[in-house]
Amino acid sequence: MVATLLLGSFGAFAQGQRVTGTVTDDTGMPVIGAAVVVDGTTRGTTTDVAGYYEIAAAADANLVFSYLGLQTQTVAVAGRTVVDVVLVADSEQIEEVVVQAFGVAKKEAFTGSAATIKSDDLAKTQSSNVANALTGKVAGLKTTMGSGSLGSEPSITIRGIGSINAGSDPLWVVDGVPYEGDKNNINMADVETMTVLKDAASNALYGARGAGGVIMITTKRAKAGDARVNFDAKWGVNSAARQLYDYTRNPGQYYEMHYSALKNYYMSTKGLDAASAHFEASSRLFSDNEGTGYNVYTVPAGQTLIGSNGKINPNATLGRKVTTNGKDYWVTPDDWYDEMYNPSFRHEYNLSISAATDKSNFFASFGYLNNTGIVDGSNMQRYTARLRADYQAKKWLKIGGNMSYTNFNWNGASSSNEGDGSTGDVFAAVADMAPIYPLYIRDGEGNIMYEENRAGHGYFGKKYDEKWPIYDDGRGTYTGMKTQTASDANPLQLLWLNQNINEGNAVSVNGFADITFCEGLKLTINGSVTIDETRQTSLLNPYYGQFATRGGSVSKYHGRTFDYNLQQLLTYSKAFGAYGQHQLDLLLGHETYNALAYSLSASGNKIYSTDNLELSGAIIDGKASNSATSEYINEGYLFRAMYEYDGRIFASASYRRDASSRFHPDHRWGDFWSVGAAWLISRESWFNAPVFSSLKLKVSAGSQGNDAIGPYRYADIYAVGNDGNDNVSVVFAQKGNPNVTWETNTNINAGVEFGLWNDRLTGSVDYFYRLTSDMLFQVPVLPSLGYTSYWSNIGDMSNTGIEVVLNGDIIRSRNVVWSVNANLTWVKNKVVRLPESSKDMTVDGHAGFINGSTFIGEGLSLGTLFIHEYAGVNPETGESQWHYLDANTGEWTITSDYENNMNGNLASRKLFGCTQPKVFGGFGTSFFAYGFDISVAFDYQLGGETLDGSYASYMSSPYSNSLGENYHLDLLNAWQSPDSKLPADVNKQIPRFQFGDEYNAATSTRFITSTNYLNISNINVGYTFPAKWWKGNISSLRLYVACDNVWYWSARKGFDPRGTGTAQYSPIRTISGGINLTF
Repeated sequence: MVATLLLGSFGAFAQGQRVTGTVTDDTGMPVIGAAVVVDGTTRGTTTDVAGYYEIAAAADANLVFSYLGLQTQTVAVAGRTVVDVVLVADSEQIEEVVVQAFGVAKKEAFTGSAATIKSDDLAKTQSSNVANALTGKVAGLKTTMGSGSLGSEPSITIRGIGSINAGSDPLWVVDGVPYEGDKNNINMADVETMTVLKDAASNALYGARGAGGVIMITTKRAKAGDARVNFDAKWGVNSAARQLYDYTRNPGQYYEMHYSALKNYYMSTKGLDAASAHFEASSRLFSDNEGTGYNVYTVPAGQTLIGSNGKINPNATLGRKVTTNGKDYWVTPDDWYDEMYNPSFRHEYNLSISAATDKSNFFASFGYLNNTGIVDGSNMQRYTARLRADYQAKKWLKIGGNMSYTNFNWNGASSSNEGDGSTGDVFAAVADMAPIYPLYIRDGEGNIMYEENRAGHGYFGKKYDEKWPIYDDGRGTYTGMKTQTASDANPLQLLWLNQNINEGNAVSVNGFADITFCEGLKLTINGSVTIDETRQTSLLNPYYGQFATRGGSVSKYHGRTFDYNLQQLLTYSKAFGAYGQHQLDLLLGHETYNALAYSLSASGNKIYSTDNLELSGAIIDGKASNSATSEYINEGYLFRAMYEYDGRIFASASYRRDASSRFHPDHRWGDFWSVGAAWLISRESWFNAPVFSSLKLKVSAGSQGNDAIGPYRYADIYAVGNDGNDNVSVVFAQKGNPNVTWETNTNINAGVEFGLWNDRLTGSVDYFYRLTSDMLFQVPVLPSLGYTSYWSNIGDMSNTGIEVVLNGDIIRSRNVVWSVNANLTWVKNKVVRLPESSKDMTVDGHAGFINGSTFIGEGLSLGTLFIHEYAGVNPETGESQWHYLDANTGEWTITSDYENNMNGNLASRKLFGCTQPKVFGGFGTSFFAYGFDISVAFDYQLGGETLDGSYASYMSSPYSNSLGENYHLDLLNAWQSPDSKLPADVNKQIPRFQFGDEYNAATSTRFITSTNYLNISNINVGYTFPAKWWKGNISSLRLYVACDNVWYWSARKGFDPRGTGTAQYSPIRTISGGINLTF
């Protein structure tokens, strides 16, 4: 190893002496990534995080030091071995550029609103989906995670919800080309920047698809200097990040609570005395119709599990031997949550090679990710490759290409039916499961029993290669005792046996040619093709569950998308005036986007062998074969003009005429535009405020379109099928509206950008107003018409808000930097106008309609709660009470009879808070000192309210249809009879806990919960070794530890306002250690 290093060192400096040094700016801060090149050669390097560099140069050579925004310097070596350089700001150079629609703009000249996240920040996130890197990082952008499963993608809104029924997701653009594929196919390590365009001035040129905002991904290119080889490897552990509600996890405590519910029932409803009620409750505690169905305690003969004092018998022991059909079994509870979620391993490797000369630029990368889920049956494996290159073939011709390939294989928790609340929803089943039920069948000695693997093999690499554990199916098959939540099989067994395999490939090829006709006049031709295909196999096992009687079922689905995009962009740039103080940039272009989707599916039953998961291995045709194609075409003509005067005053205007195939030919074309202006006041000669290093005012306005309603909504559609006798039947499937057309989003943005104390503090404040007009709305109609709804342009909605962004350096020195950042968004959503057909009722002057537990009405925000008002606990009976509007008298009163007075009584509902937060954002800090670095990132939201349905479920009293579900510990403080020793205020808060009270936890304001939260999204700690240690053989070596999804705080333990509920796959916490090495 030493010899290799010595030889490498000799080779590195054979062409000259070893020159080292540091590059700093005029404030003493190290310049990271500055290019250092030997003048007249292609030999070069870049500075590390300390501004340090090493290079081989002749004693009489000149070194050229350059960095964007700083003046380039040429310094003579003059025989020195140490050359330190200070680069000063260059007012003539672009300080920073902003990626915008069809190009870039100088940040100082940019009149719109945008935010950029760079690769250093992106690299801190360990998600396979690039969208997760945006959480808390961008003002105005809010993410909501519906599931924590591998590869899950958050829903994203930018500056509020843009539409009620139509899609309002942002448009994704990768290297200038619209991207409709899976974000998991983009390797985060390949991304240089992610830029979020938020207003019309920045994204109106995307016309039809820009209404929800635009997220632009720019992949990496080589930097100037010698070839660079970078290798990054990380190894980590995944674990469940969900915080559990304070429900009981103690079997004895659960029996005590259920006993009290039964005893209260027999005393209150049946009128029994305490002794008689105790007898009835004890005798029915394990019954099927009122009890738990299961006893997992051994109780001495002649005694009961629960004493008359309501406490578990001290002589009772956990675990019980039962004999069924002459065979002994041991029953003891298992922790279903711990059995479902298990820590898992994650490892990822990324290699990139890049090089650049004055004529060419080359970047190649390869990545591998192996990520095992925390739930059995969930894992993902991904290979990615990218090649990006360009070449200045002639002075007038530059060509380039960008090719990427992804191969993936994902296995999902197929039996979960995640979030649908069905009996197959394993996540909901485990979340609700009482802590008294066994997961496995055990023999009389307490050992888990196994059965021989009937498939005769390892069953897809499962951990039980030789034999299978026998699960308790809850139907008394072995022990004779039934769980109250029994379905066709144990849900965790189905999770283990069923399969959901997704495998596929994604290929993207982009190419461009820049043709320069004369100085300032250039034609750019861009073309791209993307093919994304997925093959899905779903197995419902033939051994257990509802498909066992069919011999199992296998389903196949194959989907392929083929997209192509063609752009022709003519640009003209000209500086004029006596001193070149006028700058004009023009863009004239045309774009065509075509997306074709193909799908093919079929299924079969009665599987011959689980070794063969093809349809040929299924004996009976499932008679569910199907195939389909769809096409989406978007075409637009575009124009943009940008003007700059003397580096102080800037103006822009854009226009796009767009057509969408989703509308009737008579209504396909729409016109979208923007205008903007900015004034860099700090460059005015009269401006004399030394505290300001920069100060800019900006304003913009414009409109974008939205066509996200799916294809063929303008036409009546009929479905062809089988009438049951193998004859053709034609069924009316969709009512079309030939007049449906664009939803228009009009934007106004006004803001200020500033830098203080030599940019020690920088930031911006933006005011925005979004008006969605001609809102695409699915109008409901009476089913008697033969259809349930149709699409129309009816209604308006607005979003008004303020964004604040701050970035500051508390300490800024050569070796120590401490920085902080924060962003805040306040937004107010309001439905301005609804169609008359949707004004079913008027509430407090707001006309609208009911949508579940919310009311959508004019003048209200989307998500406004419309529910019954809780009136506390009846002090005499302990029953829940609600405010009730008496239809006979028209007066409000209080009732405890929910079933007769409240159930279905819309008139007794009232308007309350809104589920949308008023404020959201993120903040963080980073600290660097002598090679050590640490960063912490937070995200938060404030001001919203929602119904905590999980808490309501845990606070429910048991009744015949809800037996076997868990109880929240707050029920220990439930109302008791007036002679109870409980404090009076407790008695008033929680109603009685009594069997049969089906409505005591009915939906009402009692369960309104704040959606405020604070989340530590990421912690990253590392150390970068001094480059001089490696004698020029290694440019940079960093060791690091990272943790994602660290911890969150919310209004109630277990409640996660970020979006994932108890019926979803838990969010994943990942802790990794890694190494980043650059040669």
